[in-house]
Amino acid sequence: MQRALSRLSSEIFDVLIIGGGATGCFTARDCALRGLSVALVEARDFASATSAHSSKLAHGGLRYLRNSEFGLVRESLRERLGLMRIAPHMVRPLPFLLPLYNAGFAERTKLRAGLTLYDLLSFDRNRLEDPSQCLPGHRWVSPAAALERDPVLAGEGFEGAFEYHDAQMYSPERIALECLIDADAHGAAIANYVSADRLLLKDGKVEGVTVHEVMTGAAFDIRAKTVVVAAGPWADLFLEQATGHRAAHKLIRSKGIHLLVPQISTAALTIEAGNGHLFALPWRGHTLLATTDTPFSGDPSSVGVSESDVEILLDGFRKHLPSAGLGVEHVKFFYAGLRPLVSDGSKDSYNVSRRSELVDHGKDEQLDGVFSALGGKWTTSRALAQTITDAVAKKLGKKARACATATTPLPGGRFDRFDEMVRGYQKTWPGISTVRNMAHMLGARLPAALKGARLTDLVALDKSGDTLAQVRLALEEEMVLTLEDMVMRRTALGQFGPPKPSAIRKVADVMAAHLGWNDDKKAREIDSLDPLYRTTA
Repeated sequence: MQRALSRLSSEIFDVLIIGGGATGCFTARDCALRGLSVALVEARDFASATSAHSSKLAHGGLRYLRNSEFGLVRESLRERLGLMRIAPHMVRPLPFLLPLYNAGFAERTKLRAGLTLYDLLSFDRNRLEDPSQCLPGHRWVSPAAALERDPVLAGEGFEGAFEYHDAQMYSPERIALECLIDADAHGAAIANYVSADRLLLKDGKVEGVTVHEVMTGAAFDIRAKTVVVAAGPWADLFLEQATGHRAAHKLIRSKGIHLLVPQISTAALTIEAGNGHLFALPWRGHTLLATTDTPFSGDPSSVGVSESDVEILLDGFRKHLPSAGLGVEHVKFFYAGLRPLVSDGSKDSYNVSRRSELVDHGKDEQLDGVFSALGGKWTTSRALAQTITDAVAKKLGKKARACATATTPLPGGRFDRFDEMVRGYQKTWPGISTVRNMAHMLGARLPAALKGARLTDLVALDKSGDTLAQVRLALEEEMVLTLEDMVMRRTALGQFGPPKPSAIRKVADVMAAHLGWNDDKKAREIDSLDPLYRTTA
């Protein structure tokens, strides 16, 4: 997959997608697989904003049942199954414990009823061939059994815990990337670091978008019959910039922060916290603490994590999970993301629905052929993409092929059973301790990374377990332009706190040789990582 700048500036496309997050990437794949000519541009790197800064869950949204959003829960559970089917190397079952403290019979009965409904709504959850992807129904775990399993649950009035299952994404950024790899294989023209500036309109109908290449500033036009704005928290702001008019459909932006700490439990924990909830999620040998939910009104590009953000989230865990003993000294990494929410009249962002909405701006805004994808969440991005593709095909008057993205595996997901695949790789490349991690990251694409690799390329660079073999494959096939792209999204080298300087130097040296960086450029790229590990004011 290479940046298709010449094609973008010379062809006329059925659809141009603005935004390379989860929704944009799934939409590009769906459009391409159904035979539409599609282009996609992303102002920064793919999945570098909201899509990278999630809780890494593929889940049904158990708490949405409180608001009687049964349709959203059912859709989310169906899409959870779809993600496990198309990306079995990266979407895996995750057991949760929901502990109860001084809850009493009535509260336990209410939760049991909710979990029973959750099980019923996910009636098809085990329609997969791989037994390692089984999602059992909920059950009650006694206090003694729960504490033996996870002593961190100890606390005054502990009554036991409900166990239920959802799924976790090993690397959300790479799921989005694999959608683009598949879209590219089916003819899509794609480029990162290409920023959309304004819509090209004639008599109220869109004809394309003026863009500029971020690295050089060079401007050019992309011609397209329809335009889909899939810009996450920037969607309404882009339309205002691109048209000069106030957006008719405004988003609510909600900031959520996450903290990475040493692993505190074997199961994921759902902690009731007053009117909200907290998550402690085991992820790759660590625990991800999530999440805050506060309204955000600034420039989406400026979102960050402040010291007070860290303290507020830690205070919540100290209050509701005191046995964890978490302090700021335990925080290894942190990040913040913005949820783009569609207003539903709720008084606070926590209770705003996570539903999505597709807006056709031609109906009452004289922007014929322009669509905006608003709201939604990671788990349901594929379904939203299907809705978008249906609408685009109808607008174009094209009889597109039936949608197959819920059942067609991503490039890395084209295998039968994950553990059998890993054992096969381990047999072919014996003694390589990083094979399992690389199998999660690359799936069926792993042989391309291992082909011709030296033993030194297969040694873990740092805590992530990622290797120079992955770095080399990313440079050849995954459209990497910056060191941050590499360590934060093509690998996870930078996601566990500041990597070892020696590891960063090795990666930077390989990238410099491939991309033609001089010593000054290489030093600037290394220095550019520093802000990722600093809190904001």
